[in-house]
Amino acid sequence: MVAFIGLIIGIIVGAVWQINIPDKFSPYMSVAILACLDSVFGAFRANLSKNFQADIFISGFFGNAVLAAALAYLGDKLGVPIYLAAVIVFGGRIFNNFAIIRRLLIEKAKSHEVK
Repeated sequence: MVAFIGLIIGIIVGAVWQINIPDKFSPYMSVAILACLDSVFGAFRANLSKNFQADIFISGFFGNAVLAAALAYLGDKLGVPIYLAAVIVFGGRIFNNFAIIRRLLIEKAKSHEVK
């Protein structure tokens, strides 16, 4: 329920405040958003597995976002596309978490059909 309320608040805040991010920050923001999505999918999977911990989620959400943006910035300064490593890792984790979520939801639906 808390996640749903947070989602609604986030949608309202996003609709009310028009925040423009300069183009020079878009590579860093895109990697940070991907890291945040990874944390959200991981939290959803953990919740379905009944082992969700809010402190782990919050630290991973912000920590991964900052680390991914910092790696993208460092790679930009060094002239090396380090951000690709973050994209590959977080993208792979998102697909892995999605596969686990899908499997858990299908198993849950099948167990409700049997009862």
